Amino acid sequence: MKDRVKNLQFTKFQNELDDLVSFLTDTAWEYHSNPTPEKKQIVEQYHNGWYQDDRETYWIEQENEKIGLLMIHDINDTIPLFDIKLSKIARGNGIGTKAVHWMTDYTFSLPDKKIRIEAYTRSDNLQMRKTLYKCGFVKEGYLRSAWENSDGTVNDSICYAIIRTDWENKKTTPIKFDDFPF
Repeated sequence: MKDRVKNLQFTKFQNELDDLVSFLTDTAWEYHSNPTPEKKQIVEQYHNGWYQDDRETYWIEQENEKIGLLMIHDINDTIPLFDIKLSKIARGNGIGTKAVHWMTDYTFSLPDKKIRIEAYTRSDNLQMRKTLYKCGFVKEGYLRSAWENSDGTVNDSICYAIIRTDWENKKTTPIKFDDFPF
């Protein structure tokens, strides 16, 4: 596993539309609302600023191969959230954990002092849930029927977050989820 996470690079997206289309259409993204995006949709989103307007998008690369895409949404807000997509060859070897750690360190190191970083995932995406947990994110909410999929189905969603003070102090503060029955 350690060999797979060595030499990861995070390179800011620089309008590589052909690479983006190839990356997003070569894999089925099982836990995303649209698991099989089409070229036309990707190109349209790109031209509408989806990968840059109030976002920072990074390629996750290893040995000059693009193996992942990481997007930090609402980057100009004090509470951004992120999305990550890993190619099939990158999954299951700790690359997601390393990428989330990198994103957390990068985001909390920005000069405008982010308060927290949020992540949402489908409840059945156990790999992402484990990754978020390993990276110090706390499960803060279970949202019933909150993840709409392009095929019309709906899944439950889970909200995770890490707060700046936990990141700074390298600890996890538990939430007061059951302090009142309402």
